[in-house]
Amino acid sequence: MDFDIMGSNAKSAERILSVADTNQKNKALEAMAEALTANAESIISANSVDLEQGQKNGMTESLLDRLRLTPQRIEGMSEGIRQVAALADPIGEIIEGSVRPNGMKIRRVRVPLGVVGIIFEARPNVTSDAAALCLKSGNTCILRGGKEAIHSNTAISEVLRKAIASVGLPADCVQLVTDTSRESANQMMRMNKYLDVLIPRGGAGLIKAVVENSTVPVIETGVGNCHVYVDKSADIDMAANIIFNAKTSRPSVCNAIETILVHKDIADKALPAIKAKLDSKNVEIRGCARTAEILGSSIVPATENDYAVEFLDYILACRVVDSIDDAIEHISKYSTGHSECIVTSDYFCAEKFTSMVDSAAVYVNCSTRFTDGGEFGLGAEIGISTQKLHARGPMGIRQLTSSKFIIQGDGQIR
Repeated sequence: MDFDIMGSNAKSAERILSVADTNQKNKALEAMAEALTANAESIISANSVDLEQGQKNGMTESLLDRLRLTPQRIEGMSEGIRQVAALADPIGEIIEGSVRPNGMKIRRVRVPLGVVGIIFEARPNVTSDAAALCLKSGNTCILRGGKEAIHSNTAISEVLRKAIASVGLPADCVQLVTDTSRESANQMMRMNKYLDVLIPRGGAGLIKAVVENSTVPVIETGVGNCHVYVDKSADIDMAANIIFNAKTSRPSVCNAIETILVHKDIADKALPAIKAKLDSKNVEIRGCARTAEILGSSIVPATENDYAVEFLDYILACRVVDSIDDAIEHISKYSTGHSECIVTSDYFCAEKFTSMVDSAAVYVNCSTRFTDGGEFGLGAEIGISTQKLHARGPMGIRQLTSSKFIIQGDGQIR
């Protein structure tokens, strides 16, 4: 695969897209949304090839769920694109302005990042999400999915490219790397001449490899070792419902929880109620000694690694803690900085937790599953940034922009 040609095409498309008006971009997005729905049958057919191969290769059910496309999920992808179309266009927005003593007028305006590279794994919906967000924010994109979803991603990208071209914008606003070898990922990480930023979206191994090896600037996303802390003042039914939702509604995603921490003063009552809910989904609990004392022999003894790992499955680590300070310390040690929750009726505990827990999203009395661009009103997202520079949390269209200064004078010299 010739990455120089891809990069050059992306740069050429960028020059056109970066000055496209809002109406042009929205027409392209509407065409993309309609095309996905119209071609759902062929996309699902391509996806079935990936699913069959995944089953042969021993993919877990949770990973197959990430990969699987259905008519409902494709409609959800289309709706996500329409939501992006409905958002205000950030490009050209004046962020701030001033007039200097010498009469110069200075404006800082929002501009696209340029060419965005995205390396992701077995979630074909990322193809449409990324394409839509990049296009609305004036960025062209080069996408590289994993081999697990290559047929799905190819089908989706071809549909999107035709839709974009149908409204007069370059098809190369969106390009897909069809070579899924490790070398193709390595080449993308060295595309400094063409890529302005590289975003990895996937598991810990992928993100670590990109962060450590890329010479292109990286926005780190995604790994979600998320926690719920059940405070001693918590409503037990509320805690059980939040934990059940945060673990079982879709365990394969990054905003699903992996560990619960329960205050010792409420553990005797809370843990049986929580386990009763989780049992309906056959969730395996790996707990500390005090958890086992309360819940009995069905509890698998937790190892140190169990508190550090992202299970992405119907497995949940559990620890009984002596205080909110112990809970915060545990989260500080093991969290990946994604999403954490406290269940409490104590205002001061809630304030302490939200101020001291250093993650991209910190919840009081609601599920971590809401860490999502759509749920936050941002439309589809490019990923959840767990770093602190430039962007943090769900990355919508504003997080895919930079800024530049425009200075207007009438002959001033220095």
